[in-house]
Amino acid sequence: MESILAQAQKIAEQAEVFIATSEEMPVQFEANRLKHIQSKQSSHIALRIIRNGRIGYAITTELDRSRDLIAAAVETAEFGTKAAFELPSLTLAYPQIEVFDPAVEAVPLEDMVNLGQNLIDQVRGHSPELLCDAEVTKGTVSVRILNSHGGQVAYQQSIFALGIEGQLIRDTDMLFVGEGQSSCHPLTDTRAITEVVIRQLELAQNQASLPTKSLPVIFTPNGVASALVSPLMAAFNGKTVLEGASPIGERLGEPVFDGKLHLADDPTLAYRPESRPADDEGMPSQRTPLIAEGKVASFIYDLQTAALAHTRSTGNGGRDHGGLPHPTPSAYVITPGKTTFEEMVGDIREGIVIEHLMGAGQGNILSGDFSGNVLLGYKIENGKIVGRVKDTMVSGNVYQVLNKISAIGSDARWVGSSVSTPSLYCPSVSVASKY
Repeated sequence: MESILAQAQKIAEQAEVFIATSEEMPVQFEANRLKHIQSKQSSHIALRIIRNGRIGYAITTELDRSRDLIAAAVETAEFGTKAAFELPSLTLAYPQIEVFDPAVEAVPLEDMVNLGQNLIDQVRGHSPELLCDAEVTKGTVSVRILNSHGGQVAYQQSIFALGIEGQLIRDTDMLFVGEGQSSCHPLTDTRAITEVVIRQLELAQNQASLPTKSLPVIFTPNGVASALVSPLMAAFNGKTVLEGASPIGERLGEPVFDGKLHLADDPTLAYRPESRPADDEGMPSQRTPLIAEGKVASFIYDLQTAALAHTRSTGNGGRDHGGLPHPTPSAYVITPGKTTFEEMVGDIREGIVIEHLMGAGQGNILSGDFSGNVLLGYKIENGKIVGRVKDTMVSGNVYQVLNKISAIGSDARWVGSSVSTPSLYCPSVSVASKY
């Protein structure tokens, strides 16, 4: 890296070298059986330069071809975007965030196979007809960044994840259930996952019908992640704001959401897969409040968009597959409330629980619209869940739905690696049913 940086500095005003190496071992089950075990390794090195005021960029997986890498970066700089930023320097202080546990690497392959099989056996012990896919994965990632202003950062991260999906087919009826967890620690207890799936199966034993009208809706953590998060991620992206495409871009400090709602982008949480001491540009990680008491509190920025917006980077410069940095969410965290899920259900005379919405992202995300089929959801009748709903769609606008929230749940949990949310009880969402 030092050699590449030294060469790049001779032909550019600023230069940055980014290298990432990863090792991953997924153990996958399909149709209740072990399907395959893989071992994946990858390394890439990226060079970003500012030459004659313009950004040049190149990436390679051949770490010994530095001359070609530099030549490609110089070539792209001729047509590159004008740089508005300065690379970070050595004076930056990085937070101490624990994201590596050596115990992950030490987990035997046999234990991973047993974990996957236990997931399937426990769930099928409740519903033998269930057809299950499962996956157990461990991995490590090493990142190092070096730039011409003396800025440098390096860290290693461990990742462990396990999850299960099941489908139950009876004639024309198809039921889908599933749950997963991820951490920087090894995960050895499958019960937290299987208990959620078994509860889904029990709530779905009976079927119920819904009228077509606006109804109270409880979005479970999975429901929030599948229906409401994507429009928010787009709206709070500094690039979207800069382009004038975000509906909240001009509403900083204004109340747009219910006053009970708090949302932050937080890569500083210990042992979470989306946490890290620095972003992919070498800027220190920080917790960034996005919604505070319902008011728009901030947006997320990388170096370039922050400079163009006359603000500072929030440490959200991310690289997809090693590409050029752009504003990227880390982990979205919604602050839990004090209402239990049971209390929410008990408050509703007629309504619906949404566990998973399929196709919600097909609406106009930039305007906040969402619409999708209820892949898994339940009808509430007189304060009780009475059965699973079929052939049902919900639609709405995230700004209208989150402008008035009846209650925020105390049941916050992680959905995947990038969203932590409780259940949200919204008083009125449009529901359409065949029945």
